[in-house]
Amino acid sequence: MTTRAAQLSRAVKAYDIRGRIGIDLDDDVVFAIGWATAHVMHREHGSSRVVIGCDMRPDSPRFAQMLAAGVEAAGSEATRLGMTSTDQLYFASGHWNAPGLMVTASHNPADWNGIKICGPAAAGISRESGLDAIRLLALEVPEHPGEATEQTPAASGEAANELAAAFARRIRSLTGIEAIDRPLRIVADCGNGMAGKLLPEVFGTGAGLAATPIDVIGLYTELDGTFPNHEANPLDPANLRDVQAAVVGHDADLGLAFDGDADRCFFIDEHGEAVSASAIGALVAVREINRARAQRGEEIPVVLHNLITSRAVPEAISAAGGQAVRTPVGHSRIKQLMRQYDAVFACEHSAHYYFRDFYGADSGILAACHVIAALAETAQPLSALVAEWIPYVASGEINSVVDDPEAALARIRQAAFEGVFGECQVDDLDGVMIEMPEAWCNVRPSNTEPLVRLNCETPVQERTDELVSTALELIRR
Repeated sequence: MTTRAAQLSRAVKAYDIRGRIGIDLDDDVVFAIGWATAHVMHREHGSSRVVIGCDMRPDSPRFAQMLAAGVEAAGSEATRLGMTSTDQLYFASGHWNAPGLMVTASHNPADWNGIKICGPAAAGISRESGLDAIRLLALEVPEHPGEATEQTPAASGEAANELAAAFARRIRSLTGIEAIDRPLRIVADCGNGMAGKLLPEVFGTGAGLAATPIDVIGLYTELDGTFPNHEANPLDPANLRDVQAAVVGHDADLGLAFDGDADRCFFIDEHGEAVSASAIGALVAVREINRARAQRGEEIPVVLHNLITSRAVPEAISAAGGQAVRTPVGHSRIKQLMRQYDAVFACEHSAHYYFRDFYGADSGILAACHVIAALAETAQPLSALVAEWIPYVASGEINSVVDDPEAALARIRQAAFEGVFGECQVDDLDGVMIEMPEAWCNVRPSNTEPLVRLNCETPVQERTDELVSTALELIRR
């Protein structure tokens, strides 16, 4: 196996490309990915233009330049956007109906980087729907013709300015945050990631629009891909401590914590407590159902949720008059299903929130503005606003390293058939899903590591602990 083949084999994941800088990803591989992407998008979609953005990691501008060089060597036009958030890149893909390449490793450590790829109109791309074709074609690309400079690639000023203004207008128009009349103070921890660019554009005058009437206190807004304050990974509770303390210290109504490329947003209530992504998903789902009815006259709007969100999510969707559709985990598949069902909204347990009126793509800042708008419509604090959607006790995701993930899943499945979990139904939508009258348990393998992931939920902590114990004993046997 050639060096490039080995690098691509390691870096191409189920839904994106990600790896260690200089080991899995270098200029040659990135150039080849740009070239191959342009060819695949032209062949499959007739696209002759690719929009390219990057985050603030030290190597990202150079990698974006190499992608653009590869795209242009393949005969397509490369529209350079410079530094953007991932949801801005998705918006650009939809705005110009062009495929997109985003250089980012999201929440991964500073010595990693990656590339997220979407089709025209922000369509999701997975290994089955394009990534494998790009990987195979990249093996045939000659080495890139020269060295990239260390400078930020020249972005099209006109394109970048147009994108920033159009993006901010879309976020504001979908949520109405310009017109709120309840004085709100929010704290936003950008983690030195791309949300530091979004705050002044969406809430202030950074995109050439009038400022919104929202008091925004930014933490770690400087773009710095070395992450000098903490990793931009809100999944780790340690990375929420600063925003939690700042919410309490500033007597704020709401706290926001973004990941590195700002496509995900985590929420903190007025007491400094983290709010589950499922509760936020339920809140936004109800808003989007009501908006679809009011603006489009839809009788039963469809909302997607992945199978390990809380049961509170489909219950909220049904109570609001929507149709809940359960999906596997993973953004590419959800984006495809958004189009298939013409779904108005979708949410995942991992704080990805997808919107039909945002080209079916996910956006952390759009979800944040929905929550801000919901707060502005009531005198309640956030903790009270979401309380009805937190009736269950979730385990959180528990990972187990196992020699044979499929054997672990087989043990779980067999135990369910033998009655270990009591009365239940079993399906294989994603891993092994066990549905009980008042509880559920899901065990699924990692796409990239010898891991098995466990999630479960019941009405009370004691029952959740028991279910976790039973499942882990079977998984780790």
